Amino acid sequence: MSILAERHIAAFLAARMQKAMPAMAAKQSGGVDPRDRLPEFVAERSELVIPVTPAAPAVVYRAAAGSGPRPVHVNFHGGGYIIGQLHGDDALCRCIAQEAGVDVVDVDYAVAPQHPFPVPAAQAYDIVRWVVANASAHGWDASRLTIGGQSAGGALAAAAARQALDAGRPDIRLQVLHYPPLDLTIPAARKHSPRDKPMLRPWMGEVFDSAYVPDRTRRADPLVSPAAVGETADIAGIAPAVMITGTDDILHDEDVRYAERLRAGGRLVELIEVPGADHAYDGDDALAREIYPRIAAHIRAA
Repeated sequence: MSILAERHIAAFLAARMQKAMPAMAAKQSGGVDPRDRLPEFVAERSELVIPVTPAAPAVVYRAAAGSGPRPVHVNFHGGGYIIGQLHGDDALCRCIAQEAGVDVVDVDYAVAPQHPFPVPAAQAYDIVRWVVANASAHGWDASRLTIGGQSAGGALAAAAARQALDAGRPDIRLQVLHYPPLDLTIPAARKHSPRDKPMLRPWMGEVFDSAYVPDRTRRADPLVSPAAVGETADIAGIAPAVMITGTDDILHDEDVRYAERLRAGGRLVELIEVPGADHAYDGDDALAREIYPRIAAHIRAA
């Protein structure tokens, strides 16, 4: 552990990263707006604010009006638990809406350090429950609910599914876990990649983990680290899951470990290992075009 893992320093750096991220994202994308990526996937957009605590802005993607209530998928974006973004997953959400025939509710959830654990995990579950409770008002079929997310958002989707298991509601047809961090009991510096310079560096992991869960004794919580070696609770009744992980991602091992736990409980639908892919590999349009429709196909089947 370095000084970056100290609570107040991690919080300070996380806040600075929040301010710098829009410019960094624009530079990495070459100035391409996420809403302009993969234009072959088309969906109507509308915005709403989900009245949970804290309130959560969201974008709803709808591919076609159709007849009768539509299935609904709740998506949680990535960002190391510290970066908010309302349109970052626009291409993925359009693909899911079009290819799976569902409405996608893409949520800009509360982030650390302003809202450390357990706030985002509890809010994620509250959002899912709100979607179910208000389904009829929005033309959704609450009995055909799926959830998912990328990176930190995938971890929050896993946390929402775990809370639904523990509470006995709501019924979730599928959870899509897309390269999520699922074991914060192991520091990023001890997580390895075949690459010399993987996307997630040790210093980033220290900032993300310490901003999100500053109390290290809480990092073994199953809502934070469901893939921790010491986590052995029965999850046989949890929502079925698709796990997608890049083989070069430092999170690959914990993703596979959790997938095997799901498999042992009869809840793994598919483990998709993307060869040679690093974290957030889907910034590459070619890989996104390969994997996004596979995600949508699983959601459609569920």
